[in-house]
Amino acid sequence: MTAPTPDAVSRTALLALREALAAHGITLPSLGLHLMSYAGSYATPPLIALGNCNPGTARALADALNRAPGR
Repeated sequence: MTAPTPDAVSRTALLALREALAAHGITLPSLGLHLMSYAGSYATPPLIALGNCNPGTARALADALNRAPGR
């Protein structure tokens, strides 16, 4: 079995993050792969761009993180 490609690693992480945020009712409209790092030919996975959000979304994200176990 071969190791996943760097872009597959980032895409999998991106989908996991999107699903985890959705479970808390949070949508980051700009969430995606960072195009400049995705377009390069590097052996490292592309960066994930969290993007911009409005204050209400930022507050919802902070509240969800503050409810996390061990907090």
